[in-house]
Amino acid sequence: MPRSKSTSNPASVTLVYAGTYTGPKSKGIYYFRLQTENPEVSQNITLVPLGLAAESENPSFLELDLKRRLLFAVNEIGAGAVSAFSIDPGTGKLTLLNQRPSMGSGPCHLVLDKKSRWLLVANYGSGSVAVLPVGADGRLGEATSFMQHTGQGIDPKRQRGPHAHCVTLDPANRFAFVCDLGLDKVMTYRFEARHGKLTPGEPAFTTIKAGAGPRHMVFRPDGRFAYVLNELNSTLNAFSYDAKTGGLTEMQTISTLPGYYDGPNSGAEVGIHPSGKFLYASNRGNNTVVLFGIDAKKGTLTYIEEQGTGGKTPRHFGIEPTAKHMAIGNQDSDTVLACLIDAGNGRLKPSGVFVACPSPVCLKFLPPDVSRKGE
Repeated sequence: MPRSKSTSNPASVTLVYAGTYTGPKSKGIYYFRLQTENPEVSQNITLVPLGLAAESENPSFLELDLKRRLLFAVNEIGAGAVSAFSIDPGTGKLTLLNQRPSMGSGPCHLVLDKKSRWLLVANYGSGSVAVLPVGADGRLGEATSFMQHTGQGIDPKRQRGPHAHCVTLDPANRFAFVCDLGLDKVMTYRFEARHGKLTPGEPAFTTIKAGAGPRHMVFRPDGRFAYVLNELNSTLNAFSYDAKTGGLTEMQTISTLPGYYDGPNSGAEVGIHPSGKFLYASNRGNNTVVLFGIDAKKGTLTYIEEQGTGGKTPRHFGIEPTAKHMAIGNQDSDTVLACLIDAGNGRLKPSGVFVACPSPVCLKFLPPDVSRKGE
């Protein structure tokens, strides 16, 4: 793909990194510069392609350490691996620091703990979760904890065995939750941050409706509520959360689809606005990102509107840390769409300009490096 001729210092601008599935079209992780000539005019928001940030095999999900300027990627390959990269302050390019086994097949999701000392990874293929230490230099160490799921669900194609699809930490960094699509369960683990250890919670799991296929999970920033996106039946579950016990109590189930749509669909990504007022979910099939309002006291969801993504299969979207922008990856159209996010009502304002990206499946924003401001 073409490379921008811009000479802007990446340390002083917002970058967007795209994880992809590699093959004839893709070689690894690509990156872009977010250009906002006039933040109030959506047409002036563009993503400028900067080229290939690093070659890597099937880096399908990414995680960033914003302070240390590190990027971590799962390598969704047979045996499963996790890669650690440093981010060049002058160019934004990635340099591989090291790679470790993910302790399972088909890793698809990872998250840093709140102190950036531990990286937790979910292995979809084998249905397991592992914890890897992150050294002071950003390199990954050998796994300190490993949990293997067992069982199956009711879907003969998708739920023959466990499929850990997401690992999420609560805001207090005390509990880890793993959405297992194959079991229709959200597994609960106590997370001991001193030594990077997981132990089963009490209860050990929360059951989701049979055949729903829990995929991704997010917490409201204040830690009072959590939300699970179900892939197979295109629904969202809203839970109240007990931070002392790690307990989830279901309050609501709501469809991610507008009432008029009855075609095939699967839920993909869920994200929450830093204000805690809005939640977003993407639909593959309906090809939309749907906006929900979050009740401040009850935590329940109210459908507001849908926004077409202008492409096929919006696998993932990234929300900028300041919540001013969103980037949506259309996996089967090989495009990324940048949007403004209205601070008052959460609505998306698409730029209308698509940037080419081969098979985008994860998008992460890297804001300017404030420590280098003025260079």
